[in-house]
Amino acid sequence: MGISAITPPPSPDTVRETLLEFPDNRLLIDLCGEFDRNLAQVEHNLDVQITRRGNQLVIMGDTGARLMAMSVLQGLYARLEAGGEIDAGAIDGEIRMGGSGPAESPQQGAPSDPDADGRFAIKTRKKMVEPRSKAQNDYVRSLFENELAFGIGPAGTGKTYLAVAVGVSMLISGQVDRIILSRPAVEAGERLGFLPGDMKDKVDPYMQPLYDALNDFLPGKQMARMIEEKQIEIAPLAFMRGRTLANAFVVLDEAQNATTMQMKMFLTRLGRGSRMVITGDRSQVDLPRHISSGLADAERLLGGITKIGFNYFTSKDVVRHPLVARIIEAYDADENA
Repeated sequence: MGISAITPPPSPDTVRETLLEFPDNRLLIDLCGEFDRNLAQVEHNLDVQITRRGNQLVIMGDTGARLMAMSVLQGLYARLEAGGEIDAGAIDGEIRMGGSGPAESPQQGAPSDPDADGRFAIKTRKKMVEPRSKAQNDYVRSLFENELAFGIGPAGTGKTYLAVAVGVSMLISGQVDRIILSRPAVEAGERLGFLPGDMKDKVDPYMQPLYDALNDFLPGKQMARMIEEKQIEIAPLAFMRGRTLANAFVVLDEAQNATTMQMKMFLTRLGRGSRMVITGDRSQVDLPRHISSGLADAERLLGGITKIGFNYFTSKDVVRHPLVARIIEAYDADENA
C-alpha cells in the first residue's frame, strides 16, 4: 500500500488542508525526525503548517505550497522506503528539485542512470551522491554526455564536488583507468612565500580542496593506495605541459586562475577515452590585473562548439550553507550598484 492523499472539500469557514496517510509508522517517525525537526524544515521553507495525527500528516497552507509540501514529503518517504536516510541536505535537495522523488539506485555498471524524472544518483564507494538543484542535475547530465564540460558559478554550488564524484563513479565502474585532478597554484590574495618540504609538501596546500572531495567518496586506505599506484593523481596545472591524458577523468578546478596560455595547454591535453571538466568562478580571479583569465577566453572561443557543455550556476544553487547564498547576493548587488 502506498501513500494516500486526501484533500477535504473547500469550505469558506475552514483553512484548506491536505492529509497524507503513510502505511509504515516506523518510517513516518524517521520522516518527521527527532522532535519533528524534518517537518519544521519543510514548514519553514515552504510556508506551510504540518501536524501529525497517528499515521497521517496534515498539511495546511496555500494550495501551491500544500501541493509542493505533499510532493516533498512523498519523495522523502520514498527515500526511506528505498533504504536511504534523511538529513537537512536531503530535505533541501528535495525542495530544490520540486519534490519529484529520489533518483533510483543505479545498477552495477551504470553509476549514473537517471530515474523516470531525469534525476541522477552518483554511486561512490562511501555514499550515493544526488544533485540538490536542477542546475546541478543538468551539470551531472552534461558530465556524462560530453567529453568536455564546463561548470561555472559562485562558490558553494557543488561544481568541483560533483565533478570528483562523477570521476570516482567512472573509475570504480571501469569507464576510465584513472582520475587526474589539477588546479593552478595561485594564492587567494596573499603571498605565502616559499613553503618548506619537497615538491609534494609545497603543492599539497593548494590541492587540499581536491583531497577533501575525494575523502568523501573513497575510504582512506583505498584512496591512499590509488594515489600511490597513480590511479588518482593530484597535481598543479604547471605539471600538465607535454602530457597526453588518455582513458582518464580529468578535472581542472579554480580555472578562473589559469592564464589563456595555460588554459589552451590544458585543454589540448585531452586524449582518447578521456573526459575533461573545467570548473571556475568568474568572481574570484586571483591573477594580476594585467593578466586575463583563461576561463573567460575559453567561454568566448568555445561556446559555439558542439560536444562541449557549458553549465552555469547562480546563488540559488548554493548548497554549502544558506548564509553563503546571501553573502554572494550581497556582493553581487554591491558590484551592480
